[in-house]
Amino acid sequence: MTSRDGFTLVELLLVGALAALFLMLSAPPLLRGAGRARVRLAAAEVTAALRHARALAARHATHVAVRFETSDDGRIGYLIYRDGDGDGVRRDDIESGVDPLLVPRQELAHLGRGVGFGFAPGPAPRDPGDPRRRLDQLDDPIRFNRSDLASFGPFGQATPGSVYLTDGVRHQAVVRVFGRTGRTHTLWYDPNAEQWR
Repeated sequence: MTSRDGFTLVELLLVGALAALFLMLSAPPLLRGAGRARVRLAAAEVTAALRHARALAARHATHVAVRFETSDDGRIGYLIYRDGDGDGVRRDDIESGVDPLLVPRQELAHLGRGVGFGFAPGPAPRDPGDPRRRLDQLDDPIRFNRSDLASFGPFGQATPGSVYLTDGVRHQAVVRVFGRTGRTHTLWYDPNAEQWR
């Protein structure tokens, strides 16, 4: 038996080829997991913004609403408005200044970096409220009745609605707000089974 102090070129090439093969086989699952993790973090941020508004409505004993917005540079944030005239928070009242800003724009760190409001490519997902039908109007990922304002009342109630999030590749989540309680719940879409879980 003889010992060597180094490796031959053939041995180094073989080890390099095996390492490259291992990386190729493990990269797709890692990338899929990263996409799901990014959508999960974004859904947690959206949920926190909605809960913040719900708490402010109870604290101030008035209606408040969350409005999500995208800046010119692609960053996504939210603002919270307070009802100023007793008819709930309305877009026209926000624009005219009747419903004042309660919380200035807060940036969302996990939205806008490959994750945003919208739907994953492919067939339209099933409606989480009625699985017999597919969602329509896929250009509208923030749905609170006919508005994009998530509104909360002083006694915990809310305008029921949904905020859809995706990584734009495969992963799809929805943050749902329930009307009677104002509570939120996050669901994930399985495109193979065509079910929200």
